Amino acid sequence: MPALTPDAIRTATETLSRLTDYLLGNPHPEEALALAEPLLDEHTGIPMQLADILRALARTVQEHPDTPRNLEVDFLVAELRDAAWEQSDQHTLHYALDDLRSLVGKAPASEPECCWCR
Repeated sequence: MPALTPDAIRTATETLSRLTDYLLGNPHPEEALALAEPLLDEHTGIPMQLADILRALARTVQEHPDTPRNLEVDFLVAELRDAAWEQSDQHTLHYALDDLRSLVGKAPASEPECCWCR
């Protein structure tokens, strides 16, 4: 596995920005759901990954010998951990995708109406 760099992470966030732009272009809902699905997977999706990253960052900062030992650092580390829990709570978003997928799949195809039917 290649070493992680800030540029590699920036590339990942740029991909997410491209996805946002694409979704703003109103693609077909089934395609949009398929693109969002990996992001909201209950085990490996962004909420869980971000929660794990925040916890690991908090641990790294807190356990490093060069980190100052004071209340301000303790507060910031606690803030990272709180944010991690908030992200973990979002793991249920995949259920919303499942529900949307079933509703979108059942939606009747809209047919153009003639001018008298509008």
